[in-house]
Amino acid sequence: MFDVLSEAAGEAVHAEPTLAGLEAYQIVSIAMLVLIAVMVWKKVPAMITGGLDAKIAEIRKALDEARVLRAEAEALRAEYAAKIASAEKDAEAMLAGARKEAEAIRAKAEADSQEMVARRQKMAEDKIAAAERAAIAEVKAHAVAAASTAAKALIAKVHDKKADKKLADEVISSL
Repeated sequence: MFDVLSEAAGEAVHAEPTLAGLEAYQIVSIAMLVLIAVMVWKKVPAMITGGLDAKIAEIRKALDEARVLRAEAEALRAEYAAKIASAEKDAEAMLAGARKEAEAIRAKAEADSQEMVARRQKMAEDKIAAAERAAIAEVKAHAVAAASTAAKALIAKVHDKKADKKLADEVISSL
């Protein structure tokens, strides 16, 4: 019917290809059904779902590994945070110990310096006392020397040979 009208209008009409009396759309539909049937017979959908399932399993495994790694990272972070806190406490304890030790050293140095000052003062006092005794001994020696010189001069003045002879005779007679 289309052919008749087309020829009457003066247009060239082309014949549609057919196969065993089937039109082109029917051939395509049959080919698609055969293709789907072959794919179902060869279990292509199972292979596709199997491949997808394997990919899903890989992704799940990667996610599980990521969760494990995250948990390990959080544990390490917590461990290092604890170590840092412990190190800070240790540093504070060391600082407090160093302050105590410095205070003890300062106190000991102060006590030692006071003791040294007392010792030096005692040594100075001992030297002064020794110098005083030496000066007294020297003054006494000078006094004895002056007294003996004065006594000698006095005896020489008051005592003459006659008095010496008389004194010597008295001593001899008393023996």
